[in-house]
Amino acid sequence: MKLLPQMQVEGGAEWLARTATQSLIDEARLSPKPGLVDSRGSGAHHDLTLALMERSARALTPTFHALAQQSWQRPADIALRQTIGRLGREGEQQMMAATNGVNTHRGAIWALGLLVSAVAMLGASGTARDITATAASLAGLPDDAAPKVFSKGLRASHRYRVPGAREEAQQAFPHVMRLALPQLRASRQRGGSEAHARLDALMAIMTSLSDTCVLSRAGMEGLETMQHGARAVLHAGGTASLAGQRALAALDRQMLALNASPGGAADLLAATLFLDRIDARSAPYLPN
Repeated sequence: MKLLPQMQVEGGAEWLARTATQSLIDEARLSPKPGLVDSRGSGAHHDLTLALMERSARALTPTFHALAQQSWQRPADIALRQTIGRLGREGEQQMMAATNGVNTHRGAIWALGLLVSAVAMLGASGTARDITATAASLAGLPDDAAPKVFSKGLRASHRYRVPGAREEAQQAFPHVMRLALPQLRASRQRGGSEAHARLDALMAIMTSLSDTCVLSRAGMEGLETMQHGARAVLHAGGTASLAGQRALAALDRQMLALNASPGGAADLLAATLFLDRIDARSAPYLPN
């Protein structure tokens, strides 16, 4: 495959970096999200604020840019997997520097980093299904340089014997493709606001995700509360309906009481918003 001119590659990388960053910011600002940081406050977190989340997202823009540049029209192989692993770890260091050591977006670096790389691998020409399949092929490859330590998410995944962020990516992001994106678009078609459509997409993810952030904080009780509560919101008509809003408020109170925050679901919502934007535009970086 003939590479695009360098100017077009650079323009594509810049656009992907901006799109990924904006998806993180839009997720953070979306309100009201049960147990999560939003425009109302810090949710179940004592060390996070909306301003910190936005600063973290912007600090990751250079990482997304580098991932896109290095992945442009390259095949999924060990060399690329190791490159994006290294860039992701460097991005995590930049995030930690921007937040004074607070983990704001570690999971999002994994999910969005893979998706940014996958879009670039396809030369920005693929659909959401093409992109997630490409990301899955990349996620299934080993990275020998990855540190041999267990994150909180990995520990929860092993303790409760449930799939985590790694499996979600290796399976081509099923919670995004089968639940969140269809719900986002269905809610829009019903005439709901963009905020309500995005909240409904978050609820769709939360109905079945084994969110290791929730498991780490509140165990199986927290996970079951999240899943049952999210189903109740959607069964009540979604967040655009009065009954759905009441169910959402009830779920928020329950999550706060359990000190549970669905951070994994939030990462996948950001991934959903990213893929929705990619699907909606075709090679926007190309010069006129």
